[in-house]
Order: sequence, then C-alpha cells, then structure tokens
Amino acid sequence: MNGMNDRPRQPRRPVAARHSTPSRPPPPGSESWRTPWVQMKYYSFHPCIFPAMIRAASPDAEPGQFVHVYDKDGQPFGQALYNPHARVPLRVLHHGTEPVGEEHLAALLDRALDLRLGLFTLPAITDSFRVVHSDGDGLSGLVVDKFADVLAVEVHSLGIFQRLPGWLPRLHARLGTKRTVVTVDSEVANIERIEPTARLSDDVTSVRIMEHGVRFEVNLKEGHKTGFFCDQRENRRRFAPLVKDARVLDLCCYTGGFAITAALRGGAKETVGVDLDEKAIAQARRNANLNQVSPAHSTWAHCDAFSFARQMQKNGEKFDAVVVDPPKFMASRDTAHEDRWRYEDLNGLAMSVARPGAVIVTCSCSGLLTPEDFEQIIHKAAHRLSRRLQIFDRTGAGPDHPVMSNCPESHYLKVIWGRVW
Repeated sequence: MNGMNDRPRQPRRPVAARHSTPSRPPPPGSESWRTPWVQMKYYSFHPCIFPAMIRAASPDAEPGQFVHVYDKDGQPFGQALYNPHARVPLRVLHHGTEPVGEEHLAALLDRALDLRLGLFTLPAITDSFRVVHSDGDGLSGLVVDKFADVLAVEVHSLGIFQRLPGWLPRLHARLGTKRTVVTVDSEVANIERIEPTARLSDDVTSVRIMEHGVRFEVNLKEGHKTGFFCDQRENRRRFAPLVKDARVLDLCCYTGGFAITAALRGGAKETVGVDLDEKAIAQARRNANLNQVSPAHSTWAHCDAFSFARQMQKNGEKFDAVVVDPPKFMASRDTAHEDRWRYEDLNGLAMSVARPGAVIVTCSCSGLLTPEDFEQIIHKAAHRLSRRLQIFDRTGAGPDHPVMSNCPESHYLKVIWGRVW
C-alpha cells in the first residue's frame, strides 16, 4: 500500500559524496543578503529543491538551519531547512519576500492540527488519523500519525529531527496523546547525518486502535512506515457494503484492513488475505482474532501475490470481490516501464480470478504514476483478458492526507472502483 519505503531496513554505510551539495563562491551582491542564505539556479515553487537546482550557499549555512532563500536574480524568495549532505538539500517551508522566524514552523504545525481537529473533527470519527502529511501540510520531511494515545513520527529531514523535542509537547497537548515513537529510516539517517542525541521515543511496541467499529493492533516497531495505513480508512469503510455474502480476495493485504472490515462490517461470506510479509500476515491473523472473525471464514496466506493469483487461476478459483493494494512499485522514473508492467500483470491476474460482475478495488501508491496513467494500465490489463472493466468511482487517500498544489506528486494514492465483465 502506502509503502513508500517497504524495503527491509539496511545497515548504515558511509555517506556517498554525491549526496553533498558542492560549495560554490558567493555571487556578486550577496554581501547584503540576510544570512545564512542559499541561492537557487531556477524558479520553482516545489518544496523539495535538489542539488542541481542550487547555485550557492553562504559559508555560515549549516546543516539543519532555517535559511533565507534567494532566487536566481538575487531577490528574496522564501525560507527553508537546509542540509548540504541530503538528497533534498533544501526543503522550502515558506515562500515570500518578507522573512519569517522559527515561529512560522510552529504555526504550520498548528495549521495541520486545525485541519484535523477543527474542520474535519476526526477524533469524533476515529482515534487514528494522519496529523502531519509532510509536503501536503507544508512541513516537508515530517509525517505524524495518531494511533490512540501514541504519536508515530517518521522523519526524513535533519532540520525536522532537530526541532522535534520542541514540537512533540505541542502535538501531545492538542491531541491528548501521551506516548511517542520516532522512526528514521537507516538510509535516511545515514544520508542526512542524523545522529539521535536525545531519547525521543517511549518504550511502546504496539497499540490497539478502533476504525469504524473494527479493532486493529498496530505494530509500531516492525510494521511498514508508521505501522498502519490510515490513508485507506474511508476506502475500507466504503468497500464493506459491497461484499455482503461475497467471497473476497485481498491481495497485498498487509495486516488485514480490507479483509477484516469486509468480514466484520460487510458480512462477507469468506475472505482470503495474501501478503509476502510473514510478520504482516501474523498480525492480520491476530487482528482477525481480535475481532472474533471465525477462522472458518477467513484465510491468511503468506505468499507472493503474483504467485498466489496464478495458482488460483490454475485451480479455477473465482471470487466475488477483489482488492489489489500493492506496495509502491514505481520508485524511480528509470524503471517506469518495468514497473508499469508489474501493475498491469498483477491487475490482470486479479481480474482473471474475478467472476463476471465481481467488484474490483485496485490501488497504486506510486507518486510518480499519474491517475490517468494508472487508469490506462488497468484498462489494458482488462482488455488483454478480453474482459471489460466498468468503473464506477475513483478515490484516493482520506482528507487527513491533503495535497498541496506545488507538490502534486503527494497525490500518491489512487484507487479505482469497478466491476469486471
């Protein structure tokens, strides 16, 4: 699903020099600029500025600092968190000619909280939701999910990490949470040169949450990303009424979200959940038990989704509803062609085991894949089987995963709803 880094964690290795932004001489006229500063080569309102887009930085610009940003003509452009060692050395958190201070970052946190607690009143619906959605909330490099009384924090930026000790009490006070788990991917920590200097995480390994009357246990230590995919919350609820008395196949089921909701809230006759992650499948079984879903009506298979679907195809098995929710296949533009084929292959297999008229819910969490391209892939998968897909809706992540206009790729989750004929 929303598995943007679903690879196993890797041991630290020496930082490659290519991730360091080269030092260049200050441009003429920069003597009067506010320091520390970074100058861009090109105009871009995207929050993530890569090394090739940076012209120079002042000698006093240090990793993690909130720096003044100047455009290619030497005019004030905004402010950003800077780290010359990072893949994304400049994360612009403010666009404007007038400078702002560190209090602006706290204001961005409050704005994110106001959206969830004020406009959407999410605590009245669920005890688990996304609190900060990185670029979607103007806080590039920070992801925060609320799971009951725990904040699961994922960090991709040195500057963000340095400020967490001051931000966490602010978040806990407004959300009523008490415990924290902070995660930094080992590769990110290596590149960003993040060295934990304070104990930010509490001793908590799991927590139980409630979503639309369904209980889930979230593994905060070994789960993917922050441990649970809140982005599919509304889609799980919508799927349930479509599967009464149905036989449901949930491919790449992770910890059983769609399958268990289908059984408990939708009255599905039988559910089959498949995932390659053995620990996720074990968690799915525990979640099924937690909700007293009978083992006689729910099956969990630790298996590659492609292999499982091919075996079902050979066995002549058919399902009344199929969910396809794989991890991010398209991680780079360099492998886009091969990755498109993986989406087409998996969806073709899913449709091949669907009865005529079966409901199919197929997802992509690849930010590099546009909604139009994803839909084209799904059409192609159906037509290769000489079948037709009747699409009746297109959705995405819930409203707690907003998308900023200057970062359209943060519209990563695409969900197509249809029937296979």
